[in-house]
Amino acid sequence: MNENLFASFTTPTMMGLPIVILIILFPSILFPSTTRLVNNRLIALQQWLIRMTTKQMVAIHSKKGKTWTLMLISLIMFIGSTNLLGLLPHSFTPTTQLSMNLGMAIPLWAGTVILGFRYKTKMSLAHFLPQGTPLPLIPMLIIIETISLFIQPVALAVRLTANITAGHLLIHLIGGATLVLMNISMTTAFITFVILVLLTVLEFAVALIQAYVFTLLVSLYLHDNT
Repeated sequence: MNENLFASFTTPTMMGLPIVILIILFPSILFPSTTRLVNNRLIALQQWLIRMTTKQMVAIHSKKGKTWTLMLISLIMFIGSTNLLGLLPHSFTPTTQLSMNLGMAIPLWAGTVILGFRYKTKMSLAHFLPQGTPLPLIPMLIIIETISLFIQPVALAVRLTANITAGHLLIHLIGGATLVLMNISMTTAFITFVILVLLTVLEFAVALIQAYVFTLLVSLYLHDNT
């Protein structure tokens, strides 16, 4: 229990060099490409999930928006697999790092905004000033809408970081409490262990849901600007 709660969020190193890049590249192994005519059940399930997610993601997009299909699918697969691998014992979850999540959110958000100003200039500028706004409120509303626009990537990154970090901390705390209670009361320790198992199952769902929410919001930003 004396272990630092945030030790698992420290970037791992090997011989003094950070290995986070290798960890980020590792999920790509989970999605192998195949040249077989008939795939096994695991690959068939992966392909079915990818097709279903792709169909749902691109249904609302225009022709220009559909050019982002590969980017959106790669994004949800990367975040989802990274979150799930982070639930393994003694593993590192890159999506608990705000810097990494900002590194994903800001370029994607900036790309959608640039597309909006390029192809829908009038509509993009109209978002800063709703129709029928009283004249005295125009400067204030422009400032508010500008701030809300620039907060979008920060909200994306903070939401993902906070949800994944909170889940990992809860698992760590309840797991530590279970070990301590084993020496005090086995009944209480068993109840705590059941709670830990249920929380772990919940975290599996949260890992996938947060990947979906992150990608869905990027998709909605893209839809508004194309």
